[in-house]
Amino acid sequence: MSDLDPAIVVEGLRKRYKDKPALDGLDLTVRAGTVLGILGPNGAGKTTAVRIMSTLLRPDEGRVEVAGIDVRTRADEVRSRIGLLGQNAAVDEELSGRQNLEMFGRLHHLGARRAGTRADELLAQFGLTDTGSKAIKQYSGGMRRRLDLAASLISRPQVLFLDEPTTGLDPRGRTEVWNAVRSLVGGGTTVLLTTQYLEEADQLADRIAVINHGRVIAEGTADELKSRTGGDRIDVVLHDTAQLDRAASVMPGDVHQDRDRRMVSASISNRMAALTETVQALQAAGIDAEDIAVRRPTLDEVFMQLTKEEAA
Repeated sequence: MSDLDPAIVVEGLRKRYKDKPALDGLDLTVRAGTVLGILGPNGAGKTTAVRIMSTLLRPDEGRVEVAGIDVRTRADEVRSRIGLLGQNAAVDEELSGRQNLEMFGRLHHLGARRAGTRADELLAQFGLTDTGSKAIKQYSGGMRRRLDLAASLISRPQVLFLDEPTTGLDPRGRTEVWNAVRSLVGGGTTVLLTTQYLEEADQLADRIAVINHGRVIAEGTADELKSRTGGDRIDVVLHDTAQLDRAASVMPGDVHQDRDRRMVSASISNRMAALTETVQALQAAGIDAEDIAVRRPTLDEVFMQLTKEEAA
């Protein structure tokens, strides 16, 4: 598989549980050496999709290829080329970090010597060498998750599936995992990441697919998705609510008022020109602003807008 070939191809994927569809015609493509972030609410089908792509669950319909291999007909070959980090820790808390990695190495038929060597390599790669002899129960949340990630890489997989890898972690632990993932992608690993944290997708993903009710409702880069909500905005917070109408009348673009926050917002195309024009217009009108900011839409706003559009 070359860097130009897709590492994951999903076409028309369907899966039902009794009468309820978990996946309803899901289509995805992930280029080799990139990160695809999959966003969606609980019940959208994220974990079901990962379980099918990683050979843990058979689909009802559709085609899935991972590393150029059909997951239905050649599941064993797919398993030899992938790693999977699920939502729940798979390590033994009574064993040390190194012992856990050695155990995973033996499960992958590396042999005692190779398993030990690989364990040392991964402890060093994930900054856990100094704590490798400690029992897992003494690890922080971020350290445990990094060890989980290390364990998923024992066999040097071409494709890594991360199913909500930072759920329950504090901001520091989340950042530790993010840095580890960036390092892996820099080394050529393809990553499919499911998450409910929109900031996580913004930080890590080359492309993002938003899914709801088992199908993709939008896909693109973070910037492309953000542009769907109207692009950049300028927000002006006023000292006096009574000046909102007057401020709205002098600001450029499509203006929206938020009286509870004493804020007037407008869609803009040229960030610097709009900022200069707004400041000059407010000054000329004698309007006293408490704060003026130019910002991009957040992925949270994008997600809310997309799901709202789909519901409509």
